[in-house]
Amino acid sequence: MRTTTGTGGRGRAAGAGRAGAALLLAGALALTVAGCGADGDRGASGKAAVATGGAGSDAAGSSGSSAAPAKNGAAAPEAARQLVRTASLSLEVKEVARTAGDVRREVLAAGGRVESENTARPDGRPPVSTLVLRVPQDRYDALLDRLAGAGTLLSREAAAQDVTDQVVDAQSRIATQRASVARVRALMERAERLEDVVALESELSRRQADLEALLARQASLKDRTSLATITVNLREKERVTVPDERTEEPDRPGFLDALGGGWGALVSSVAWVLVVLAALAPWLVVALAAYGVWWRFVRPRRRPRTAVSAPVPAPARVPGPAAPVGAAGQPLPAGEPGAGPDGEAPAP
Repeated sequence: MRTTTGTGGRGRAAGAGRAGAALLLAGALALTVAGCGADGDRGASGKAAVATGGAGSDAAGSSGSSAAPAKNGAAAPEAARQLVRTASLSLEVKEVARTAGDVRREVLAAGGRVESENTARPDGRPPVSTLVLRVPQDRYDALLDRLAGAGTLLSREAAAQDVTDQVVDAQSRIATQRASVARVRALMERAERLEDVVALESELSRRQADLEALLARQASLKDRTSLATITVNLREKERVTVPDERTEEPDRPGFLDALGGGWGALVSSVAWVLVVLAALAPWLVVALAAYGVWWRFVRPRRRPRTAVSAPVPAPARVPGPAAPVGAAGQPLPAGEPGAGPDGEAPAP
């Protein structure tokens, strides 16, 4: 009987332990769901707290996270509005490099910084430069006026974006998310079962990631609202040179110019002749080869044969006195001693 009673007591104790673990897990899940819903509801609650200046019992966390905006009044005054201010200037200057240096010095003196700078010379034209400046909000207007007077103003644009609601919403969400992370950590300290610890760690990691994203958004809004952005475009004036007709002398060619021109023409002509000869060289080689074949083989065959001359008949002798003959039987030429006027021998 005692043994049965002891066993029942231990069973009741084990059941009570399981019931406690189940209640702990249910509470963790309930807080998880409540935290997830609070992420979307606390932002609106924070805005309502800023607008009404009060806090109810159901929005105590929201009132705490937005206490500073609520103290300033139902509607934030113009001086407390969170503005993102941007401006753009286009200037025509004499020297881009010198003006860009002046702009950098002005920004540093005002407590700002040069975010980026780009200088280029497109297609041989005068150089252009673009500077992106970040300056404090309280010195934005004065610095913008000084920069506009650095050259000939071509265009000026300015804009302001009110992000007060985004800043308040980010603050409220961050406060809510931090409280949610703290609750999950408290549950992890009381958790005993391994599966409960694993589930809570997963939920804690997710909420911490959401918190880091909200903090990054808040830092971006703070940077944009604390520093204004000014974009300055600098363009150099085009220099036009007008020639002086009175001092400009006409370009007259001299002897050396003519000599150089003639030599250049001669060189060009020789070059063209060489080009023509180079182009005709293959044809000349073929022509010479053909002429050699013709001279060696064709021409001897076509040479005409020499005709045999017919015998010339002897002239007919005319009857008359016989011509004197000499010792060798040849007639004596006229004018010789012993010959008559017609070449006849003297009479004995």
